[in-house]
Amino acid sequence: MKKALVVIDLQNDITKNYKEIIDHVNQAIDWAVDNDVYVVYIRHENLSDGTRTFKPGTRGAELVSDMKMVSSHVFTKTKGNALTSEQFANFISDNDITEFFIAGADAVACVKSTCYNLRKADYQVNVLWDCITSYNKKKMDEMLQYYESKGCKILSLTNLSDLKS
Repeated sequence: MKKALVVIDLQNDITKNYKEIIDHVNQAIDWAVDNDVYVVYIRHENLSDGTRTFKPGTRGAELVSDMKMVSSHVFTKTKGNALTSEQFANFISDNDITEFFIAGADAVACVKSTCYNLRKADYQVNVLWDCITSYNKKKMDEMLQYYESKGCKILSLTNLSDLKS
């Protein structure tokens, strides 16, 4: 079974709450490298007229500089669901990936949509609760319950160290 850590939308225009999880995200990236798990970075670009955030070609659309970059597997999406990136979907099938570990933001938007759609496609999805955040942190508990209700496992960094590849 091949696995991937998917880091969603940790870009300069994302909520500043990401600062609270970036150390954990970097530890998850280290775990992935040490365990031969693919590390994938998902970027959001907002193509809507008049948008002020995640505009293509702007600093806001760039991945945050304090995140470890350990692979060239960077895929761009324009909708919440990461599977709408054809390049990401092809990467999954080309590499026979069946299990995902999810980190990033926003827990009530792109993380939620990606988790839902990965489960709908019958992949195994593990949400790293201490590696996700939101603009609205009050909704985090509700989101964790939502992920579980869709068949996702809720894990922490501590759980990762117990897993064998």
